[in-house]
Formats: sequence, structure tokens, C-alpha cells
Amino acid sequence: MRIGELSRRTGVSVPTIKFYVREGLLPAGELTSPNQASYGEAHVRRLRLIRALLDVGGLSVAGIREVLVAIDDSERPLHMVLGEAANRVVPRYERGDGSGIAEARKRVAELIRARGWHTYEGNLAAEALATAIAALDDLGHGRFVEVLDAYADAAERVAQVDLEYVAHQVAREGLVESVVVGTVIGDAVFAAMRRIAHVEESGRVFGETT
Repeated sequence: MRIGELSRRTGVSVPTIKFYVREGLLPAGELTSPNQASYGEAHVRRLRLIRALLDVGGLSVAGIREVLVAIDDSERPLHMVLGEAANRVVPRYERGDGSGIAEARKRVAELIRARGWHTYEGNLAAEALATAIAALDDLGHGRFVEVLDAYADAAERVAQVDLEYVAHQVAREGLVESVVVGTVIGDAVFAAMRRIAHVEESGRVFGETT
């Protein structure tokens, strides 16, 4: 197919497709003449993945490039690809060491140790959790740490479901893409469902009785 049809099928404008090619996110089409290129189903699939990572996952162009490099590296273990995707979506917060973050980091380390989780020094997710705990403490909600185990239980179950879904894929391309989708897009799905559940539960707990 020509670039115009690729644009129509994916809803991505021709200039944007050309931009993705220049930025190394999308492979160039196969030249059929000096001024024409042909695109295939792999381009359709890659474009849809790029848009999902950008529009739903909120990744930057640079972040998407790094994730796609990991996806295309056939020698890279799947858990490393998952790490690449996870590191791209974890928020990075600036917080001084003197504002309760040290104690929060200790709490996170204790949680990880108690759960038997394996992590590494400088884990961005662990740092984001510590920053969130420190912020809660600043706001007078330090007791929130009492529900961390319940959150951890839920997180483990969601992770199991994510990886069970991934395991159903056979080809490496589909397998790796599923890991990324489960990590990046799955975050958006879970956040949306959590908000829906919050409304339902708040009605049960705080709503007027009849």
C-alpha cells in the first residue's frame, strides 16, 4: 500500500508518518520508484502501537523509541523489555532528601523485603512509591502505609493476570508487544477501572441510605 492508504487505515496523517520514519520509530517503506514507497501490514501494526504508547500510555517520542528498540532486539530477554517499558512510564519526581523521603524509602525497602520481591538499586518505581508515601505523610495521611499490604496484594494479582495474558502469545513479536501493551496500556486500563470502582464504593460507604 502507498503512504496515503497507510494514513487512511491508521488515522495518522502523512506528515506524522514521515516524522515517525525520520525519528526511527517506523521503518521506511520499500522503495518502488525514486518517489514512491510501499508499506505493509507490519507498518499498520507498528503505527497503531506507536499511537497507543503516545496517546494512551503518555510516552514521549524518545521514550517510545527506546521501547521499540527493546521490542526489536530479538536477543533481549523479555523481562528486560518489560523493564524498559516500565521505566518509561514511571513518573519522575524531584524531592529533596530532607523532606521525609529517607524514611519513606526505608518503608518501601521494608515492604519489598517483606513481600520477597526482587528489585535493584535505583528502581524508578520504588522511588516513585517512596515519593508518594512521603507526600501522603506531608498531608497528614501517614497512616496510609497501613494499607500498603492490601495494595501489594492487588498489585501482585494484576501482575499475574498481565503475564498470564502475555503467555498466551506465541511469536516473539506478539509476545514482546503484549508485554509492552500490558505494562503501558494496562496502567491506563487499571487506573480507569479503579476510578470507576471508587465511585461505586464511595456510594456504598458514604451514600445516603434509603
